[in-house]
Amino acid sequence: MGRRRITDSDGSRVMTQLHGIPASPGIVTGTTYLFQHKQVHISDAPIAAGDTAAELQRFLDGRARAEAQIHAVHAKALVTLGASEAEVFEGHIELLNDAAIESEVRHQIEHHLICAEKAVHVVMEQNAADMDALDDAYMRERAADLRDIGRRLLYCVAGVELADIGAITTPVVVVADDLAPSETAQMDRSNILGFVTAAGGGTSHVAIMARSMEIPAVVGCGDALTAVTGGESVVLDGSAGVVIASPDEEVRQSYRAKLAEQQREAQSLAALKDLPAETTDGHRVELCANIGTDSDVAAALQYGAEGVGLYRTEFLFMDKPAMPDEQEQFVAYRSVAEAMGERGVIVRTIDIGGDKGLDYLDAPSELNPFLGWRAIRICFDTPELLHTQLRALLRAGAFGKLRVMFPMVIALEEIRRLRAQVATVMEQLRDQNLAFDPRIEIGVMIETPAAAVLASHLAKEVDFFSIGTNDLTQYTLAVDRGNERIAPLYDPFHPAVLHLIQRVIDAAHAEGKWVGMCGELAGDERAAVLLLGMGLDEFSMSAPSITRVKRAIRATSLSRARVLAERALTLGTSAEILAILETECPSSSSSG
Repeated sequence: MGRRRITDSDGSRVMTQLHGIPASPGIVTGTTYLFQHKQVHISDAPIAAGDTAAELQRFLDGRARAEAQIHAVHAKALVTLGASEAEVFEGHIELLNDAAIESEVRHQIEHHLICAEKAVHVVMEQNAADMDALDDAYMRERAADLRDIGRRLLYCVAGVELADIGAITTPVVVVADDLAPSETAQMDRSNILGFVTAAGGGTSHVAIMARSMEIPAVVGCGDALTAVTGGESVVLDGSAGVVIASPDEEVRQSYRAKLAEQQREAQSLAALKDLPAETTDGHRVELCANIGTDSDVAAALQYGAEGVGLYRTEFLFMDKPAMPDEQEQFVAYRSVAEAMGERGVIVRTIDIGGDKGLDYLDAPSELNPFLGWRAIRICFDTPELLHTQLRALLRAGAFGKLRVMFPMVIALEEIRRLRAQVATVMEQLRDQNLAFDPRIEIGVMIETPAAAVLASHLAKEVDFFSIGTNDLTQYTLAVDRGNERIAPLYDPFHPAVLHLIQRVIDAAHAEGKWVGMCGELAGDERAAVLLLGMGLDEFSMSAPSITRVKRAIRATSLSRARVLAERALTLGTSAEILAILETECPSSSSSG
């Protein structure tokens, strides 16, 4: 995004400072390694009509090799990243074998008489370009995935080996034009100290994976990155989005001090793992983790989660040829219940729709999928899907402390209809003499303005609320949270959003019910004291955020937090709200 060259008095270059997008926090120093792929020669010469069958077979053979490679990447990602992040590669395999892509490649070879390499390049790039042109951030992410798959396929067809980032055996800071998700997943954390790229954004799959692997990263440096050479000493600050090549001794000392402070902070946070999230005047709240699969439980416990505040069950359903049956779901839910023991686990029923689809579900093409056929709306229309999941959940509840939560509720009638479905399934299990939890708690996710406004009525019908601030913010502000063009408008600190949150908390407490939050705001240090003062009972977030939020809560009193919240709710802009949070909670705001 920018470059500043710093020179000494005689004009010779001393060091170069680059500014990019902060993708994954942390400070590292090391030697640069330029990660580049060999060029594949793509012939423009036409092929003979009699060679089309041979070229098509070269494509099919190359695709088989590419699929085997992606399966290997997926297997490694399951170990290094966990199932939630690894599932992207199941989608890669699906795209690789897409019948429409095969048909287009075949057409290019047979009708345009071009070689297999050129056919693959033309087809994959055109499909990616079409996705790039859409006004939809999710589809633009899929374009990056398609280019990743296309490059691998091209190399496999051409018989050229891709550069292997997993083969790096010495500690380095990787410098690349761009990195693909499949390359990031194969990084060895003991040797990849950090990475910097010319392309990319803070919400890309690569950035998400880097954060999950806790590898400091800066992306989106643009053409400025050409100033960095291989084997050069470098300082990378992933929190600030700064890269300094050939730093002088003064800069080195400055960053050594920052790194030492970072390490001290990490040790300080680690010491909080087993301490309660308790204010200085004795008020306790619960800090939980959001998970996608049973393999995510280990990280939740590592960071001291007191429970699971959101188990996203849709990952169990995605990238499969058919819906998982009751036994498969039961085994997965039971695994989480047993691993968490006496800790509570809120299991959200399948939240498919919006930006998440199922191949085996005959979903319509919708202009506004986030406002369309999703979550419980699908369950009402396909009761076998809901009943199978409820049977598995209720049975698994006999092995731990599971709670059931329904997403995308907008009406009181929906809750009554869902509770009736639960009662029906319970009766079936009794008739079959199958063990289940008859007292399982039932809650709803408050993520629509309708649910927030009706909270006083909904609270009478459920055992708890969990506020989903991601969707609540986008629906309240009419801002697509995945649209980069209007990203500045997506603001969970907007007074309208905060007033709805306060309304929900007050309504639940009036009925003696507890309230959690599982959206991104719950893991934002800047918001911790504010939400505490508003009365939130449970915070659920990505596991690494737990100790930071705990630090903020343990550093304040409930009485002080209440005063802060009352003052914040009188303000008319998010800028004013954030300003008082920075004034009253400077440690949280600076690190968040």
